[in-house]
Amino acid sequence: MSCKDGKTGSLDNGKYVRYTPEQVEALERLYHECPKPSSIRRQQLIRECPILSNIEPKQIKVWFQNRRCREKQRKEASRLQAVNRKLTAMNKLLMEENDRLQKQVSQLVYENGYFRQHTQSTTLATKDTSCESVVTSGQHHLTPQHPPRDASPAGLLSIAEETLTEFLSKATGTAVEWVQMPGMKPGPDSVGIVAISHGCSGVAARACGLVGLEPTRVAEILKDRPSWFRDCRAVEVLNVLPTANGGTIELLYMQLYALTTLAPARDFWLLRYTSVLEDGSLVVCERSLKNIQNGPTMPPVQHFVRAEMLPSGYLIRPCEGGGSIIHIVDHMDLEPWSVPEVLRPLYESSTVLAQKTTMAALRQLRQMAQEVTQSSVNGWGRRPAALRALSQRGFNEAVNGFTDEGWTVMGNDGMDDVTVLVNSSPDKLMGLNLSFANGFPAVSNAVLCAKASMLLQNVPPAILLRFLREHRSEWADNNIDVYSAAAIKVGPCSLPGSRVGTFGSQVILPLAHTIEHEEFMEVIKLEGVGHSPEDAIMPRDMFLLQLCSGMDENAVGTCAELIFAPIDASFADDAPLLPSGFRIIPLDSGKETSSPNRTLDLASALEIGPAGNRATNNYSTNSTCMRSVMTIAFEFAFESHMQEHVATMARQYVRSIISSVQRVALALSPSNISSQAGLRTPLGTPEALTLARWICHSYRCYLGVDLLKSSSEGSESILKNLWHHTDAVMCCSLKALPVFTFANQAGLDMLETTLVALQDITLEKIFDDHGRKALFAEFPQIMQQGFACLQGGICLSSMGRPVSYERAVAWKVLNEEETAHCICFMFINWSFV
Repeated sequence: MSCKDGKTGSLDNGKYVRYTPEQVEALERLYHECPKPSSIRRQQLIRECPILSNIEPKQIKVWFQNRRCREKQRKEASRLQAVNRKLTAMNKLLMEENDRLQKQVSQLVYENGYFRQHTQSTTLATKDTSCESVVTSGQHHLTPQHPPRDASPAGLLSIAEETLTEFLSKATGTAVEWVQMPGMKPGPDSVGIVAISHGCSGVAARACGLVGLEPTRVAEILKDRPSWFRDCRAVEVLNVLPTANGGTIELLYMQLYALTTLAPARDFWLLRYTSVLEDGSLVVCERSLKNIQNGPTMPPVQHFVRAEMLPSGYLIRPCEGGGSIIHIVDHMDLEPWSVPEVLRPLYESSTVLAQKTTMAALRQLRQMAQEVTQSSVNGWGRRPAALRALSQRGFNEAVNGFTDEGWTVMGNDGMDDVTVLVNSSPDKLMGLNLSFANGFPAVSNAVLCAKASMLLQNVPPAILLRFLREHRSEWADNNIDVYSAAAIKVGPCSLPGSRVGTFGSQVILPLAHTIEHEEFMEVIKLEGVGHSPEDAIMPRDMFLLQLCSGMDENAVGTCAELIFAPIDASFADDAPLLPSGFRIIPLDSGKETSSPNRTLDLASALEIGPAGNRATNNYSTNSTCMRSVMTIAFEFAFESHMQEHVATMARQYVRSIISSVQRVALALSPSNISSQAGLRTPLGTPEALTLARWICHSYRCYLGVDLLKSSSEGSESILKNLWHHTDAVMCCSLKALPVFTFANQAGLDMLETTLVALQDITLEKIFDDHGRKALFAEFPQIMQQGFACLQGGICLSSMGRPVSYERAVAWKVLNEEETAHCICFMFINWSFV
């Protein structure tokens, strides 16, 4: 069988048959529609395409086999070429790192010998303040103290050149003792080589990586810091000075958001120098401006703490074959004295700086490179990056509540646990215009924000946020009075995240994932949601644009966020977005032993209380104590004359959410879960035991063999063995639009969901077009014959990830009255693609 010539096929006698160009064109067209047709489908293709009528079905089968083989070879060759390019660039970076380490070792050996010779003179170790010797001792400031400079072009150029020299000594020299960031291993699939500082002033991080963009484009992206650094509020260029060597000096003022309501925001007064080195490398370096005589200054700004940026920046080298090799250095003093002691780890950790700033820059470059090659646009016709930036910016504005955005603080009600701010000029808030042209009355002319922060103990942030996402009714449905809700109605922008009343269901529609799969965007459709008393009689649907991030990471300083905003079904470009949600930031580097892809099924356990039934198989009993800070912010649009009433309602609403979160956090605590190890799981209900018996009995009746190898006939034993079956077993209802009603552990892992959220997934949602056609073709056979065997293929998890399976079996599940109860599927040898 040949895989080389697209115009040949093989016969039993060993001779090749050459196809005509027209036949090849027809086969290629059919291949793109169905790359792996069954024997029945191949015969159907011959009948439907007259040009193939003189070709035997076996020849068609061989052609498709050869075509799949060539496709696989091309993909593998392309992948290997990409890996080879990455390995070549990575090898170059590692060689440079090795040279730097050798220089550092030589320096340390020299200093060690020098100190031994001068043990009687202890002051000699502190007199040398050069960049190379002082930093390696790890006890002194990186930058020497210089006398005041003037603000003339010559003076600023002197500062810029000095900044360039110190930055390069950090990026490629031995000015800082770098250690590999914990958990980061260099490789072709890694984001880059990431290191953090050891024993220097402030916090510093460095990264090296390969990106598929030209150096000038890389510099352009990195200079636009607000577009990729989610904590950056604004960068204002106050002055630009060209230099004689073709470079540019810029004077900048930058503001960073506060991470929580417990700490003030940060700002910087910076000099940025852009130049080209003799070897053609492009450099963008920055530092804070201090001790300048007769020069422009930036006075202190209310609600901001002035932080310092030590020489930092980007070294961008053109790479052979296209793309760029980039060195990033971030070095800051974030003034940790200005925050409560419990939050200081966020401001004193180089790991946090690397996670939030340095690696974010590399991820943005990789994301932009992918968007350039794929030019992908999501199903709503908008790039995910634009929506993500808007949502994050709005949430940060809600958390910070800056006065220049129009926010003012309202007096409290005798308790200071919830802070309420009012913005009577929402047009200042990101140009927000609360008017609608979609049939809803434009009655709201103000925005209210209720926010709070709380300390969480011994609960994994990723697990908690995942539960809040998948079980919205546990915290959002708080029986808010519908008449209170009517006071703040403004079309789709009322009561963020809530479901007024007890009716309605949640449907999640994924939109897009980022390149790193650390963030994903989705639309939540809340069916039958009311906005007013009239809607209680005729409820309508509500849509939320939702952003989830950091739910697969547990590193200290890595934010886990669940941010959402009510939107109209049409989602017009000028529709206002009032983001609300949750942000959890770990304060300790506690390591989580359980998988964040498995959340505890607490829908019933939360109502029973600590003594109720809890599942224990998803968590390890051995856990480390961890702390994290959680920030909650909810925004409401309302009529200004209802301000006091809405403020009271908002405080009550946020306090009820805090209570719900505390209850969920307590239930999710590994220590609490392990204390209930001997109790029966929610799966051990009579309904689950009966269903497991029906599934196994029907399988034996229709296929003639036992589904489970165990000979035990006890209902509990059957359910236990079915739950731990290696293949994915799941049941769906017999409805016009079948939805899943049960799955074993392998099935939940395959669909990346939980037992409760499983009921929001429809059968057709997990299959692609080819799989749906095959299923619909076999469905009558399942109902008449009782079972059917399906060929292998691709399906999708609830997170949108492709899953391949070798084959599948579907059979009808009969109840005690021998009538059809549901249909059961078993996917054999499945794996994520």
